[in-house]
Amino acid sequence: MKFINYLQSIAGVGIFPMISLIMFFIFFSVLLVWALRVNKEYITDMKNIPLDNNNETSQL
Repeated sequence: MKFINYLQSIAGVGIFPMISLIMFFIFFSVLLVWALRVNKEYITDMKNIPLDNNNETSQL
């Protein structure tokens, strides 16, 4: 028996792709809004973390 036959036997299986699409769209919409509104100084600080020589973890 093919996998598609198992999916057809599940009641209401057609709603799952739509729910997944909506969740995907909402997540990336929120991520886009955050990226556009975030403080640019915060982005610069996060970008420079790997280059920071005063990092406490590098002293261990």
